[in-house]
Amino acid sequence: MAMKARLLAAAATCVCLAAAASAFDVPTVAFEEGFSPLFGDGNLVRARDDRAARLLLDRRSGSGFISSDYYLHGFFSASIKLPRDYTAGVVVAFYLSNGDVYEKTHDELDFEFLGSRWGGQWRVQTNVYGNGSTSRGREERYLLPFDPTLEAHRYSILWAPTHIIFYVDDTPIREVVRHPGMGGDFPAKPMAVYATIWDGSAWATEGGKYKVNYKYAPFASDFSDLSLRGCRVADPAALSSDAAGGCDLLGLMTADYAVMTPQKRAAMRAFRARQMTYTVCYDAARYAAGPFPECDNSDEERGTFWAWGESKTVVMKTRGRGRRGRGSRTGAGARGRAGAASS
Repeated sequence: MAMKARLLAAAATCVCLAAAASAFDVPTVAFEEGFSPLFGDGNLVRARDDRAARLLLDRRSGSGFISSDYYLHGFFSASIKLPRDYTAGVVVAFYLSNGDVYEKTHDELDFEFLGSRWGGQWRVQTNVYGNGSTSRGREERYLLPFDPTLEAHRYSILWAPTHIIFYVDDTPIREVVRHPGMGGDFPAKPMAVYATIWDGSAWATEGGKYKVNYKYAPFASDFSDLSLRGCRVADPAALSSDAAGGCDLLGLMTADYAVMTPQKRAAMRAFRARQMTYTVCYDAARYAAGPFPECDNSDEERGTFWAWGESKTVVMKTRGRGRRGRGSRTGAGARGRAGAASS
């Protein structure tokens, strides 16, 4: 309890975050301007200036918040600092979804951060779902070229009618170009923006082999620099093309974060070559009929992946356990609504 009290006090004064690495110059919003609590009650702690929030996971609950509006396309971003040290089973997520509106045909765009054991590294997973295509998951996983527990880094999702880009700071790490063969698998319905921390013991760390250990709770993840540059819709159930009336779609499509220049594409390929540990595009064991239509595969690149989509060259590096610092916290909870974690 004393540890949690210290965490709450620190969060209330500043939600202490180092400046995120240089990224796109986009306006940010105060929590009250763009978001509402989702679950977790006291495990969601807002900074005094309302420009940041801390999400906690403990034995009782995880926590999360949701955007006050739904959006049909846009650029959505947050600077995130992840929990330190032993975080096996912990999942921190920053994502778009409309599962509350379209329960059986929902769309989703994910950043999921998967915790690790002592000496391990956080892994980042991205995913794309459209029209309830959860049986056709489009996962990719990556290691990060920095320690995401030491300071905040910016994670962003560009969602346009023609393509999707995932960014870490100002480096694109994944692009999904809309292909006619995707059909309804490309997200096309209004979505809200979510941030959560929850107990993913069943799968998050080495397929569920290592669970959340609440001895190290509460786990804390800090969110700041919240940006919502999207086309708001009054009714998320509306599917007409003018649902986002008055939106500057041309401005969105021509913004620097929406345009994949040759330089940015080269940076993306370099990141993926060094950091990507799994891609569904080379997972012939899971999808024997062949890769998804939007996959930009090459025979040369295929040779660096096993038949089940795992990289032959990018592997997790172990680090010494070291002494547990003040930044090593955790939290618990369910991804969507309820937050009760099993002990």
